Amino acid sequence: MFPFFNVFGKTISMYSIMALAGALCAGLYSCRAALRRFPDYMDTLVLLLISAAGAVVGGHILYAFTQYEELFYFLGNFGKINSFRSMAGVLSYLFGGSVFYGGLLGGILFGMIYLKKGKKNFYEYGDIVAAAIPLFHAFGRVGCFFSGCCYGVECSFGITFSSSPVPGANGVPRFPVQLLEAGFNMTLFILLAVLFYNNKIKGRLFILYLIIYSCARFCFEFLRGDEIRGFLLGFSTSQIISAAVFIISLFLFIRRRKTEEFSVMRNI
Repeated sequence: MFPFFNVFGKTISMYSIMALAGALCAGLYSCRAALRRFPDYMDTLVLLLISAAGAVVGGHILYAFTQYEELFYFLGNFGKINSFRSMAGVLSYLFGGSVFYGGLLGGILFGMIYLKKGKKNFYEYGDIVAAAIPLFHAFGRVGCFFSGCCYGVECSFGITFSSSPVPGANGVPRFPVQLLEAGFNMTLFILLAVLFYNNKIKGRLFILYLIIYSCARFCFEFLRGDEIRGFLLGFSTSQIISAAVFIISLFLFIRRRKTEEFSVMRNI
């Protein structure tokens, strides 16, 4: 499609541009949303930066685990690597990609550590950043479409890639699952933002995001044509994670609701 362009002799990826645009939009939204709940937005901005670092780490780690055969081979033959260049090449191959769920879970972990250390309420800040995640993700999936990665299954009415970094993705019409997921994430952003600004489902918006997205992602995976992310028992890695995220999030959503109802009853 349009994976790269040159500026003053330097090659810049469209994915990087879209990810940067998404990060800026998500950050601006979160800071404005924070002002509705807190005196300033600095704590939210720090939370976003720390969570972003966790997302980078988590995304690359989960990608390496999806290449488990190569990872185990590397660990078993670690002593045979005799040069820094060879080590760098192997690490670049193993950790060179990123998986969204790894980034999401890594961001949640780093964010929770920051909030717990600062004795801040996870659910309050979760409401603020809930809509920012699908907003960023929508931009990212458009970047995936331009880059030709995360491509869809073959279909007669699809879009044919010619410059995808994955040779097998080129030359055949493929369903534009990246654009479908981008549109879904933008719709989810609007829904969560409206709920937030109307003070609906207060304290549970982040959990609601996890419930809705995990269901949708499980379905989107049937339309994905790239198999590099690994499979287990006929399901992709992301489908297995989606099922786990859905079950845990649904449990937390129900428990949180019962806790709030009990608190209201005590105050009557």
